[in-house]
Amino acid sequence: MAETHGDRPERSHLDIWDRPARERFAARMDVSDEKLRCAIRIVGSRIAILSSCLKI
Repeated sequence: MAETHGDRPERSHLDIWDRPARERFAARMDVSDEKLRCAIRIVGSRIAILSSCLKI
């Protein structure tokens, strides 16, 4: 069973069309929205891969 945060299940992919979610993720990774969107174009929207890519 997936872990939950409150009553929301943990997601494996970032919803690229959800601007507030994108902005929260970009802030958590300490990158601009533009850099996040560029990374999504290169590696896709899987959160684990994006996190690894943006930490480098």
